[in-house]
Amino acid sequence: MGIYLLQSNREVEVLHKPLYLKDLVQEEQKHFNGRIVLAEVNGRLRELTQEVKDGDRISWLDTTTPDGYRTLQRGLSFLLIRALKQILIEEKREEYEVIVHFSLNQGFYCELQSTQGNYELLKVDADLLAKTEKQMKDYISRDLPFAKQQIKTKKAARLFEQQKLESKARLIKYRRASETNVYELDDYVDYFYGYMVPSAGYLSDFSLHLYEQGLVLQFPERSKPEQAAGFDPDTKLFQTLKKVTDWGRLIHVENAAELNQMIENGRMKDLILVTEALMEKTIAEIGSQIAANVDQKKFVFIAGPSSSGKTTFAHRLSIQLLANGIRGKIISVDDYFVNREDTPRDEQGNYDFETIQAIDVKQFNQDMAALLAGQKVKLPRFDFVTGLRGYDENPTELHQNEILIIEGIHCLNDELSYALPKENKYKIYISALTQLNLDVHNRIPSADGRCIRRMVRDFQYRGVSAEKTILMWNSVRRGEEKYIFPYQESADFMFNSAHIYELAILKQYADPLLFHIPESSPAYNEARRLLKFLDYFLGYGSENIPQNSILREFIGGSIFRGE
Repeated sequence: MGIYLLQSNREVEVLHKPLYLKDLVQEEQKHFNGRIVLAEVNGRLRELTQEVKDGDRISWLDTTTPDGYRTLQRGLSFLLIRALKQILIEEKREEYEVIVHFSLNQGFYCELQSTQGNYELLKVDADLLAKTEKQMKDYISRDLPFAKQQIKTKKAARLFEQQKLESKARLIKYRRASETNVYELDDYVDYFYGYMVPSAGYLSDFSLHLYEQGLVLQFPERSKPEQAAGFDPDTKLFQTLKKVTDWGRLIHVENAAELNQMIENGRMKDLILVTEALMEKTIAEIGSQIAANVDQKKFVFIAGPSSSGKTTFAHRLSIQLLANGIRGKIISVDDYFVNREDTPRDEQGNYDFETIQAIDVKQFNQDMAALLAGQKVKLPRFDFVTGLRGYDENPTELHQNEILIIEGIHCLNDELSYALPKENKYKIYISALTQLNLDVHNRIPSADGRCIRRMVRDFQYRGVSAEKTILMWNSVRRGEEKYIFPYQESADFMFNSAHIYELAILKQYADPLLFHIPESSPAYNEARRLLKFLDYFLGYGSENIPQNSILREFIGGSIFRGE
């Protein structure tokens, strides 16, 4: 007889037979909004195929949690890949491979690319889309299992070489572990970074949509797990992501294995120089656009999610403007914070610094309108130690051939600058949009790259531990989804601040911070996930990173910090 302790504090007694987590899910499901897809057993994440042991303490994760949602995405991605492969075999078009490129709103953008080395694409049409959806739903209705197998890493590499999945085979070879977990669905074996659902029947609703040359696999929203999200793709975001993806293909660095090969072959310095040159070229183009309209565009608004490199970008843009004969004055919207005691509080009673109500919007508009009218203004300076706002002794004035570069999370929201004429605004959305994937079927979430950036920066400059960064990250993400992402398509220019090489650099800084998080910490499971993720990358030193690089804002050595 065994006793199993669950989150609800009730005990489950089972007599003389093996018990698996999935055997307990049906009774627990009624307490959750999303489908239960994972469990935490004695503080460690486990798949539902795990056997339960006497005295285990179990809590459940549904698809509304970050780990549960990632598990849902992997499962549906596997269904899509298997379904497309089956259809391509039946239609004798096996020379095309499914490529999961990047996240687009609530879905993944995917293409069918030739395996013959010429990057030819097979355009997805309505007939292929309908067949794929039917096949995926058939797997779900039959509740086909995702059979997990542990095989030798070398064997896994050979298996993927036979399937012409070179990026996956090379990635596997960089693993230090002697064995690798793979999953089999309907006689097809694949490798996924992270946990998987036990079977297809666990997967929530989805939808497929034709888009550009490929398709979008649309997921449910985390807050509404019962149905697929509406399909309304951000076209500017797609174009930006597609551009950097095509550039990675051009220089033959599309995935982690190819980045590792650059390091192996001693070509990393060249990659850094090319990446930085392209970024400088793009900033120069933005500067030229603004300079060409300097008589009208007097306010350059820069917004983006956490750890996008807004500060360094603003400085580099001001340099490019100066090269065009335009002087840019940088203003941080954070200096317009209301005094801390007047800051709104969230539902937990904590200060909500993310809401626009934490900004003195009226004063901001009065000051900006006065500057536009040619008046002198004493700008505020917020003291983050005392939580009080002070003012510059020397007034600021906007002269001819001068503009204001304004940086803050609400800068794309017209509510922040309601008093300023639209024709006087130039809006820039900046984000670290990761263009690198682990392999053809496993993408790297941009949010993971930004979290690692923030972790490294906050430890070095703000004395904040990696543990604290991880614990507050979900709150940061909720703020971004509410206050930043809805306005990104209103930008005049989207700038990608991610460096194709940066994870090899950040690994050196992040690994020891993540290893330091104790097993007793609620951040431990996420730290392990990030460590496993970084383990796919070879590390590389930072000595070749230019001092004006956006990456320097996070790892140190930036000329803009006055270090």
